[in-house]
Amino acid sequence: MESSLTERATWRDYYELCKPNVVWLMILTAIVGMCMATPAAVPVDVVIFASVGIALCAGSAAAINHLADQHVDAVMARTSGRPIVKGKIDSQGAAIFAFVLGSLGMVVLLTGVNALTAWLTLASLVGYAFIYTLYLKRATPQNIVIGGLAGAMPPLLGWTAVTNQVDGHALLLVLIIFAWTPPHFWALAIARKEEYAKVEIPMLPVTHGSRYTAVHSLLYTLMLFVASLLPVATGLSSWIYLIGASALGGIFIYQAVMLLRTMKNSDAMKMFRFSIVYLMAIFPIMLLDHYLLPKPVFS
Repeated sequence: MESSLTERATWRDYYELCKPNVVWLMILTAIVGMCMATPAAVPVDVVIFASVGIALCAGSAAAINHLADQHVDAVMARTSGRPIVKGKIDSQGAAIFAFVLGSLGMVVLLTGVNALTAWLTLASLVGYAFIYTLYLKRATPQNIVIGGLAGAMPPLLGWTAVTNQVDGHALLLVLIIFAWTPPHFWALAIARKEEYAKVEIPMLPVTHGSRYTAVHSLLYTLMLFVASLLPVATGLSSWIYLIGASALGGIFIYQAVMLLRTMKNSDAMKMFRFSIVYLMAIFPIMLLDHYLLPKPVFS
């Protein structure tokens, strides 16, 4: 049963509804995608309009996720303090907020960027908010693998905002986040296995066990390591990025090995926290390499 409103919502409650930490990380990768798309400086208006439009649509998707998962969130300790669960925002208010954000985001992208970026962003919104949240999350233990593509889109969106076309190099950046997503979420799922089981969400540790999940997390970190080196192999990046990506990938693999050896929730959370550091570091390192060692970008 939905909670009744207990107090007046503030702007911070609506801000939390957007999952701001996730959105800021998405904008970081989108901006890197913009910069990697050209050897020249990215026009300021493109950076602003694309970032705002993508952020608004991502916030809309997050609000829909809060709305759809409110009953699940109420049971899980990690999410029990969210605004809808606490009764600060009701379902109607959250739905209107999500619709307004998504609509504004599309208007910004269509008028200030280009149609390709707008429609790809909409596809990402639909993929996360509806296909993943409303269906995949409860339908299959491979939910995060299949649904992870929506969350991996920001670098491509940034790239198309600058070039108005889909490029193979941009897809490599998508591949990095796509390969990163399963070990990132599975580490958390191992640590929160009992909570996911309680709300009957078929995360991989619930359906196949924690050790099976840890093995597959290690396999994905190995896949991620290979994927992260492809920008060097294709000439998009050079030795600065190679060193950074190799070091970060090696640490990620070590974290996965340690989790498999100990199967402790504390090690699962260490791996989860490092996975965030990994993504926050590897894309700026790529950007540093791009500007210190400029290379031609092939279309």
